[in-house]
Amino acid sequence: MSETVVPTLLDKSFGASTTAADRAEAARRRDEWNAARTSERPTSFWRATLRRFVANKVGVVAAVIVLLLVLGAIFAPLLTSADPLLGKPLDRLQNLGSPGHLLGTDEQGRDMLARVLYGGRLSLLAGFVPTLGAALIGTAIGVTAGIVRGAVGTVLMRAMDMLYAFPAILLAIAVGASLGPGLTNTIIAVTIVFIPPVARVAESATRRVVVQEFVEAARLSGASRLRVARTQVLPNVLNDVIVYSSGLVGVAMIIAASLSFLGLGSAPPAPEWGYMLNSLRGMVSVAPLVAIVPGFFIFLTSVAFNLASDALREAMDSRL
Repeated sequence: MSETVVPTLLDKSFGASTTAADRAEAARRRDEWNAARTSERPTSFWRATLRRFVANKVGVVAAVIVLLLVLGAIFAPLLTSADPLLGKPLDRLQNLGSPGHLLGTDEQGRDMLARVLYGGRLSLLAGFVPTLGAALIGTAIGVTAGIVRGAVGTVLMRAMDMLYAFPAILLAIAVGASLGPGLTNTIIAVTIVFIPPVARVAESATRRVVVQEFVEAARLSGASRLRVARTQVLPNVLNDVIVYSSGLVGVAMIIAASLSFLGLGSAPPAPEWGYMLNSLRGMVSVAPLVAIVPGFFIFLTSVAFNLASDALREAMDSRL
C-alpha cells in the first residue's frame, strides 16, 4: 500500500507526488543546514586578515625571517659567547666558516657573528622606533588637518609638504649633522623624515572617511569633533597608516645605516650594521665575504620587511 501524500509547501519543489518520508528527510536536512548556518560566528576583521596573510606564502616567509632576526637580536647572549667588542689581532679577517667563527672575524679580530647579532639590536631599534614615532605624530597631524581643515589644516599640511619636498636621505643627513652623531640623534632624524609622508597618508584617508554617512550621523547626534575623530575617523584611518608604516621599517634601517656609514650614527665601537659596513669597506679586496656580511643583513632585513608589508596590505584589503 502506497504512503499517503500530504500536500505541503514542499510540493513546490518536490512535486505533488512526493511521499511523506521524502518531505521529512528534506525538512530534516533543511533544519540541520539552518542550525549550522546560524551557529557560525561572524569572522572578525583581524581574524580574516590573519587568514589571508597566512595564505600568502611569500609574506609568511618574509615574516618568519623578520621574526628570526628579532629573536636573534634579543637572545644574542644565548646564541654566542663571544664578546662583540673584544678584538684578537692574531685572528683578524678569518674567513666564513672558520673554527669558532661562523661568520669570520673583522679587521680587529672581533667575531662577526656576535657583532651581527648584537648589532641587530641597534639596527632594528633604529628601524622600529622612528617608524612608530612617525606613525603616532604623523597620524595625529593628518587626522587633525583632515577634520579641522580651514587655515589650521592648510598650515599643517603645507608644513609637511615643505619637509616632504626634500629627499629623505638628504633631510636625514641634514638633521643628523645638526644634532651630532649618536643613536638617539639618528632616531630623531629618521623620525622627522617619516612624519610628512605618514601625515599625508593619514590626511588623505581622513578626507575619505569624514564624508561618509556614519560620520555625519555621529556629528548630528551631538558628538564633539574629538569624539568623532576618536571613535569614527581614527579606527578607519589606522588600516592605511599601519600598512604604509610597516613598509617604512626597512627604509628606516637603510637610512640609519647610511648615517652610521657616514659617521653620523652610532658611535664606534658599537656593533651597528652601518658602522660595520664602513669599517670593513677597506677589506673588500682582502676578505670580500666577510666585508659584505653587514650589507647582506641590511639587504635581507629591508627586503623581508617590504615583502611582509606588501602581504599585509593585500591581507587587509578584503577586496583582493
